[in-house]
Amino acid sequence: MVPPPKPCVACGRTMTWRAAWTANWESVRYCSERCRRRRVRPVDAALEEAIRSLLDGRARDASICPSEAARSVDPDGWRELMEPARAAARRLVAAGEVEITQRGRVVDPSTCKGPIRVRRTRRDGV
Repeated sequence: MVPPPKPCVACGRTMTWRAAWTANWESVRYCSERCRRRRVRPVDAALEEAIRSLLDGRARDASICPSEAARSVDPDGWRELMEPARAAARRLVAAGEVEITQRGRVVDPSTCKGPIRVRRTRRDGV
């Protein structure tokens, strides 16, 4: 039986079981060597907190762009933080706090490409 997928600790993308991980699937935390080297840095935690605080300051059904979180963490170097901001949003999706949308529809954060929006998870059909 194949174990269920789980998110990468660093980038938040979904990892699916591989035969090479048979002996240690429970201890696998990163999807790649790049993620293992990068890990979660203080700027990543700051981006997650920025996403939370931006969403807290908006209406319950409002969304934000990851660039807003990047700009709030580093107004001058925000462009370099765009992929880390998207990764922070994916980690928050894995934690069940937010959803990633495109054109108003929830999308799979591991496979979506292009512009995204981040909103609080909708539980009550709100």
